Amino acid sequence: MAKITVNGEAQEVQLPLNLTELIKQNDVAQPDMVSVQVNDEFTDRTEWDTIQIKEGDVVDFLYFMGGGAL
Repeated sequence: MAKITVNGEAQEVQLPLNLTELIKQNDVAQPDMVSVQVNDEFTDRTEWDTIQIKEGDVVDFLYFMGGGAL
């Protein structure tokens, strides 16, 4: 098992594991609307299947919300 951090929480995962699989394991809501950072670097959605998670990685799932003034 490898130790990683996902959205600030420690997690143990079985390697090998790619980013797409990690998203599924974490039940990410609306995966088509999420941006993902791995070790503070934004990832390209087209590369999620090839990005391999490694021991010690820090992964953040980010949602950008729009808003406006009332």
